[in-house]
Amino acid sequence: MMDPKLRHAGNRVFFAGVALLIIWVLLPIYLLMTNALSSPDEVTGFPKSFLPSFDLAGVTFFLGFSGVVDALWNSIRVAAVTMVLSIGIGAPAGYALSRFDFPGKEVFRFLVVMTRAFPLPLLALPLAVMFIRTGLDDTILGLALVHTTLALPFAVLITFSLFSGIPLELEEAAWTLGCTRIQAFAKVILPLAAPGIAASAVFAFVISWNEVFAAAVLTIENRTLTAFLLQSLDVSPLPLKFAGGAALVVPALIFIFAVRKYLFAMWGIANR
Repeated sequence: MMDPKLRHAGNRVFFAGVALLIIWVLLPIYLLMTNALSSPDEVTGFPKSFLPSFDLAGVTFFLGFSGVVDALWNSIRVAAVTMVLSIGIGAPAGYALSRFDFPGKEVFRFLVVMTRAFPLPLLALPLAVMFIRTGLDDTILGLALVHTTLALPFAVLITFSLFSGIPLELEEAAWTLGCTRIQAFAKVILPLAAPGIAASAVFAFVISWNEVFAAAVLTIENRTLTAFLLQSLDVSPLPLKFAGGAALVVPALIFIFAVRKYLFAMWGIANR
């Protein structure tokens, strides 16, 4: 049996590590939001205030900066197309993985995960050449296709976990009542899986919303907000940088918090 003193010391080290991790994650977000909600003079001044003044001059300046609104609209359009394509392809694949046994099933799941391990920069030049030849360069659709390849593995794995949690007996009961497989899916499985599918769609939206490399390489006129901010980092004032960072981080944080239980369930961490 472990010595109580050692157990107490171990608990203190554990909680200290958790506290440091929380500070490591939340402190940059707090500083970002504090500066985004402060006036330009407070952002550049010293000493810094611990609490924001909730002055929206920086946000107003950000929204009125030339090109920001167009870049924001491009980000929304690309993320929306990515969301539709990811769910349209990923949900059927997740359902097939959860309901059918076929040779190489586990290998296929592994390959789905491994697609995210392939570094995107290695594909930059071939993608640029291919997109120029096909006319997809600097277009919303072309960038959305790249983002879909990034979001698709998560869509497949999340929906696979989701459909696996719905008992097959429910579909079989619908079959015995005269429903076809498609009818059983539409009337029984889809209503139960709809919240999880929506969460998967939101996660795909967030992936596209925050992606910067492909957007910076494959677009010129139709840059998304991330690519626009990257292009303007050296010449833009601090209030614009903080307001732009908040515009990228806040939606992602809200969406990730909303779908957290489905992400945990995807890896078997939790199911509640």
